[in-house]
Amino acid sequence: MLTANNRVDELIAQARKFQPEAVVIANESKYPRLKEALADLPIKVYAGEEALCQIVQEQPVDMVLTAMVGYAGLRPTIHAIRARKPIALANKETLVVAGELINDLARVNGTPILPVDSEHSAVFQCLAGEVGNPIEKVILTASGGPFRTYTREQLATVTKEQALRHPTWAMGAKITIDSASMMNKGFEVIEARWLFGMRPEQIEVVVHPQSVIHSMVQFEDGAVKAQLGMPDMRLPIQYAFSYPERIRASFPRLDFTACASLTFEQPDTHRFRNLALAYDALHQGGNMPCIVNAANEVCVRAFLEDRVSFLGMSDIIAEAMQRVPFIAKPTYEDYVQTDAEARRMAEEILTSRP
Repeated sequence: MLTANNRVDELIAQARKFQPEAVVIANESKYPRLKEALADLPIKVYAGEEALCQIVQEQPVDMVLTAMVGYAGLRPTIHAIRARKPIALANKETLVVAGELINDLARVNGTPILPVDSEHSAVFQCLAGEVGNPIEKVILTASGGPFRTYTREQLATVTKEQALRHPTWAMGAKITIDSASMMNKGFEVIEARWLFGMRPEQIEVVVHPQSVIHSMVQFEDGAVKAQLGMPDMRLPIQYAFSYPERIRASFPRLDFTACASLTFEQPDTHRFRNLALAYDALHQGGNMPCIVNAANEVCVRAFLEDRVSFLGMSDIIAEAMQRVPFIAKPTYEDYVQTDAEARRMAEEILTSRP
């Protein structure tokens, strides 16, 4: 089974290459194009959120790789967990928005959640064989993005074209902008809290421009384990699919003779305020991370449409955090309402700004 939210051309290309039993496009307006493009193949074609939620529960599905970007991945993931399908989690927003709910559902249904994000896969790999050994802290590495050395004055005038040129990773537009603003790293901090049972103060971010060390774990005896490798997402995806086995792959190997130096820096939360906002949301808990995620999705879209500045995104998210009602113990319905209200509020703040 193959699914997508909006990227119908990629879905068509993959369907023609791999010939799955069925494909689903969540955006129903893309259905006619998908249906026509696959008309000559014996592939079932569906559309809509309901179809997406249904397909992940089907009997032939052994594992669900959840890689849809943003809040859209939450509901299908919940359905897959309830169907007791092992989850290879690449959609960090699922845990950002509703981490406690997802963890509770996974525990009740006995559903494993295996991390696919390179940083969380690295932590997961570092923890292999360490059952019962207390963790002192988790250290998530960040490339620093294209504006690592920019001043706030320079950041005030950056363009979307500049922000979309990531120095290390090739990603979609939304994730690339999140990486440039360090919101992506903030979301990874929240995700790590739920994946590994960490307190906020046990999750540290360090800027590592070479992107060779993908993340580290420090244990109570002071030992630090790191997972190193090429910046290639195929390895964490394969590890999630094959866990606990490691199977041979033809991916490029890390050449230490080509690594002249590995450097580390403290992240600057004054210049990159989104990281601080994510930590604030994690400390507050409840529906606050959901508010941050929804407001951020609105802001990223507005930035790509030239409706808000790079630094202005943080201002809008911070204001939405103040204005959307806080719920300490949200239900799923609360998350749905919070997401809608935070989006409405962010748009209202956007349109009211000069």
